[in-house]
Amino acid sequence: MSSLSSPVLASRLAALQARRQRLSTLSQRPLVLWSGQPLARNFPANTYSFRANSHFLYLTGQSLAGAALHLDQGQLTLFIDDPEPGADLWHGPEPDRDTLAQAMGAIAAYPLAELPAHLGEAATLPVLDWPQRLPHSPAHWHQQLALAMVETRLYHDPLALGEMEQAAAVSVAAHRAGMAATPTANREAQVRAAMEQVILAENLTCAYNSIVTTRGEVLHNPHYHHPLEAGDLLLADVGAETAAGWAADITRTWPVSGRFSAPQRDLYEVVLAAHDGAIAAAQPGVEYRQLHLQACRLLAAGLVDLGILRGAVDHLVERDVHALFFPHGLGHLLGLDVHDMEDLGDRAGYAPGRRRSDRFGLCFLRLDRPLAPGMVVTIEPGFYQVPAILESARRSGKYDDAVNWQRLEAFGAVRGIRIEDDVLITNQGCRVLTAALPTGAAAIETLVQAAQ
Repeated sequence: MSSLSSPVLASRLAALQARRQRLSTLSQRPLVLWSGQPLARNFPANTYSFRANSHFLYLTGQSLAGAALHLDQGQLTLFIDDPEPGADLWHGPEPDRDTLAQAMGAIAAYPLAELPAHLGEAATLPVLDWPQRLPHSPAHWHQQLALAMVETRLYHDPLALGEMEQAAAVSVAAHRAGMAATPTANREAQVRAAMEQVILAENLTCAYNSIVTTRGEVLHNPHYHHPLEAGDLLLADVGAETAAGWAADITRTWPVSGRFSAPQRDLYEVVLAAHDGAIAAAQPGVEYRQLHLQACRLLAAGLVDLGILRGAVDHLVERDVHALFFPHGLGHLLGLDVHDMEDLGDRAGYAPGRRRSDRFGLCFLRLDRPLAPGMVVTIEPGFYQVPAILESARRSGKYDDAVNWQRLEAFGAVRGIRIEDDVLITNQGCRVLTAALPTGAAAIETLVQAAQ
């Protein structure tokens, strides 16, 4: 373990302590959080790679399995068992609990069995992969702690931003590698392998299951077996996660041939205008919902210009006609979780007192609160031709006055386009953490063609 005299470690510990103090001030009650346990993949000894609960990670900076923390008035106590005798054979030497406690700035460390004696009136939060809870802790204490955690984690400190910038840089390199691999790849899986190799080579992991597909209309497509054909667009939504758990989230869409066809480029430019317009408007005090609606209007305006939609742009958006092609929200919070704090439901994404709309064009919006300095959000508009949505809409006749179905057929080969960047809200406006990866159509073509 590193010496506590190290300036870097001292700065890190100071940041962790500031987080703990802020959470204690907001929650006004002792709390207990568990890290979780490894999940068995198919039998107990064969587990998935372990990744600690994000709230535990935020306060300790360490991904420890089978651990718990007790926080009271900013003072952290660690509960974890020392490695079992013989564990070195399978896992190599591991630090004991006192060494772990010192590395995270805990005031003390105890075996896990001693935790019940320290519970008292502590609040807690659910852990997805570990059934232990505090059964006697009133539910409203959990609610108060959840809201305090949201308020603490919404605004990223320099330690967090440094991690996210690292994740962004590696993710940018991964996307460049994917574009370079495309001309010689035969299947989606080969491009995915090229992208994830960059992430793994930096000793990082993927922040979520990679989406690398020519079937871009399937928003979270988990398959990689499709062949790559010259006329295809390849949509890649791939992001890295640092060892400390901080995420990046990038999507680019590029032509397998290295050159957009005319219909592909026309629609790509429409999505890019929505992307660029939303980023240009992102600044403190702006409502994220308004960014979403602005992107919807820009998308609708572009589709009107192409002859796909008919009518006044504002009216089209009010009717959610645009959502036939852009059904999801503009983006989400980003941090330790790629959809940050969604384990707490909509408490993080939605400001207090706000609820999700039941409108088709708004019901999938993950973020509805004013932007503020220190927040990191994604901006990711898209255009998709989802057969189930479009076929139902066409059969209903509800949109015949607004959609030129015959004109749409000229763009039938465009399954899905998404462009996504990670955006830090600053005091002056915003900064795109992933700006090193181009978004312009010509620049994208150049990156793919360079490998040919």
